Amino acid sequence: MTKMTTTPAIVCNQTAKKVLQEGQAELTSPAETTTLRDSYGRVHDYIRISITDRCNLRCVYCMPEEGLPFFPTDKVLSGDEIIQMVENFAHMGISKIRLTGGEPLLRRDILEIAQGIANVPGITDLSVTTNGLALSRLAKPLWEAGVKRLNISLDTFDAARYKTITRGGKLTKVLKGLEVASTLPFEQIKINTVVIRGQNEDELVAFLRYTLEHPVNVRFIEFMPIGTERKQWESQYYGIEGVFEICRQNGWDYTPIDYAGNGPSENYQIRGARGSFGLIHPVSCQFCEGCNRLRVTADGCLKSCLFWDDEDSLRESISDFEAFSKKVHQVLAVKPKNHEMALARQEEVKDKKPTWRHMSQIGG
Repeated sequence: MTKMTTTPAIVCNQTAKKVLQEGQAELTSPAETTTLRDSYGRVHDYIRISITDRCNLRCVYCMPEEGLPFFPTDKVLSGDEIIQMVENFAHMGISKIRLTGGEPLLRRDILEIAQGIANVPGITDLSVTTNGLALSRLAKPLWEAGVKRLNISLDTFDAARYKTITRGGKLTKVLKGLEVASTLPFEQIKINTVVIRGQNEDELVAFLRYTLEHPVNVRFIEFMPIGTERKQWESQYYGIEGVFEICRQNGWDYTPIDYAGNGPSENYQIRGARGSFGLIHPVSCQFCEGCNRLRVTADGCLKSCLFWDDEDSLRESISDFEAFSKKVHQVLAVKPKNHEMALARQEEVKDKKPTWRHMSQIGG
């Protein structure tokens, strides 16, 4: 068995350094480039856009059991506004777009939005994060519209547990959608698995086994303290570095791999496996140093950091590129160095406070 010579904590900093070094290699003068760079030198070429706050599930880590009051339709960005906004971002150096939600496939105009974005000059990568319930019907149209990559949320392979975690979802629909998507020439299909103690940490071995026979990237994601009471989060948090021990217990030889994409995942492959697995550890191993993304909420607010409350509305300035550009640079200028999710006492941070939004309202 391969003995890893690099600890997970060190490995997770390698991506950050790589992104930072790539950014430093770019031109630095605003007059010479459209590169978006924050005050710490991080280059931003990636936008996550939530196109709806609505969802047909009520996942326990995403929203309360009773659900949330969704935005009225007129408060959510229209398809035309989203496409125009992407055109603006493309002029500013953004080349990668991910559509999120809520559940983005609930938008009736999702295909028009996807096609419009895919046709924007300068946009080289378009991906979608989905719960997969509608993929059996929409996977092929999405690929035809220009979507290159899919992220499918799936936290368990047990139907009863899936129903509990999602508060009513049907696992068979997701697995069917995953099956259909796998027959299409998407560049990547990833499975997002949020690991929560007492809920699904006992299934990590099943997800690792899944990569042996399926050409997907299973990404284990640490449970984040967003929209969750602090004591509850602390009792349910599970450090995903335990995945390495599971591999050793099962005699699986694994090695680090390069896996193209925009995310902070550190990726590995079990010897002989068709797929791979990744670790996203925002709490135990911050990847903030290499953060290259901004987020737009469904109601048109730009967030520079997933965790903190800072945001500013772009909606009024979408049709005015100069005003739009000014707002984007203002938000980027105050982007913090890190999120400090693991800080036991958030009140120790004097100049910021955690976001009031739930994950479904941000887009993850």
